[in-house]
Amino acid sequence: GPLKPEITITYIAVSAIFFNSGLSLKTEELTSALMHVKLHLFVQIFTLVFFPTAIWVFLQLLSITPINEWLLKGLQTVGCMPPPVSSAVILTKAVGGNEAAAIFNSAFGSFLGIVITPLLLLLFLGSSSSVPFTSIFSQLFMTVVVPLIIGQIVRRYIKDWLERKKPPFGAISSCVLLMIIYTTFCDTFANPHIDLDKFSLIIIVFIIFSVQMSFMFLTFLFSTRNNSTFTPADTVAIVFCSTHKSLTLGIPMLKIVFAGYEHLSLISVPLLIYHPAQILLGSLLVPTIKSWMVSRQK
Repeated sequence: GPLKPEITITYIAVSAIFFNSGLSLKTEELTSALMHVKLHLFVQIFTLVFFPTAIWVFLQLLSITPINEWLLKGLQTVGCMPPPVSSAVILTKAVGGNEAAAIFNSAFGSFLGIVITPLLLLLFLGSSSSVPFTSIFSQLFMTVVVPLIIGQIVRRYIKDWLERKKPPFGAISSCVLLMIIYTTFCDTFANPHIDLDKFSLIIIVFIIFSVQMSFMFLTFLFSTRNNSTFTPADTVAIVFCSTHKSLTLGIPMLKIVFAGYEHLSLISVPLLIYHPAQILLGSLLVPTIKSWMVSRQK
């Protein structure tokens, strides 16, 4: 269509989000976040090891139900996805959490996902395909790392103006993200071969919200236990980065790994539901998490 999502979304939209983050984030916060190894390990192990394994165990129980098997396979692909390159950062920023840590884990998790996600899909679903790691890696580098660095460089020259005017960076990122979701939905549901039964779809939506709520609660409990060294701001970044899954990286990756699959549209549906669901749920919880963080900091 006129929006040209293959260019505007794949390249411009994601780049805009990270240029925006690079422009708004203080350089010293980003460098200090790099050294927070314990937080990074927690997020990456949870999202790329615990999450897909827990989903696989859960799906063994669901396999005896009449739910569409391709939607169940789609749920497993959701579990195998890396952290998102945008939504977790935007929600962490909205709450006032550790945005620098969220940015690092989003970018680092995405790079890990280029190698780990296809391997997880092979392990849990048996899909085999020659995945062009080089092209995905270079695309990620150009749309995530380069805009972030450019944003940081530009910030050095207009720092005083930014602090004086305080542009609405959060609102800009949210609008861009909304465009990403809209175009991806259009792309999938425009497929004439998609065959969905309402029962399976309703159950999948319910499961997705339940999984998100359970995992957010679980990461919250782990990161706030007595012997934890995480600050309330760290906990906010952990809750969002550990439980969110990437749509902008996930859909292209599914198209590569499941190239030629007649059920590709059905496999994509859970990820298409999961992404807006994580933003909706996260947005609803922002005031609650914000008040908790403020009270803990006091």
